[in-house]
Amino acid sequence: MQIETERKFLVTGDGYKAEAVEKHRIRQGYIAHDEGRSVRVRIRDGKGILTVKGPFIGLGSRPEWEKELTLQEAEDLFQLCKPGCVDKTRWIVPADSFAPLGMTDSSRFFEVDEFHGENEGLVMAEIELADADESFPKPSWLGEEVTGDKRYYNGYLARKPFKSW
Repeated sequence: MQIETERKFLVTGDGYKAEAVEKHRIRQGYIAHDEGRSVRVRIRDGKGILTVKGPFIGLGSRPEWEKELTLQEAEDLFQLCKPGCVDKTRWIVPADSFAPLGMTDSSRFFEVDEFHGENEGLVMAEIELADADESFPKPSWLGEEVTGDKRYYNGYLARKPFKSW
């Protein structure tokens, strides 16, 4: 099991699209979500992923376990999900596109999620880091940080969509 550390930001503008190297359509639902723990099923580009996340152990850090599923297994598990689903397009943007000269790190990417359906209008970016205090380049379209604000986590958005706020 690994520890995932990510920081989340609102996105202003659509400049990220020109820098993206790939994009994916994602649909995800939650089998369980309680007290910072979640069991999620996701379908991304015709493949399934089951993810179990533990409670937060620091700002933006939590244990995470994943297993790849067949599309049929993921579709079957969607039948067990709680009401509410997250539908989004994820844009993958290399972080080194915005780094000052000499400070590139080709292993870091911004994942920019453009939400659809009941969360239409919400665009967020996240970046996975080695630790929460790690520095990283900040593109001009990166807005207010929302790390730690539960309203911006997918499990919350599945239950209480952005349009209902």
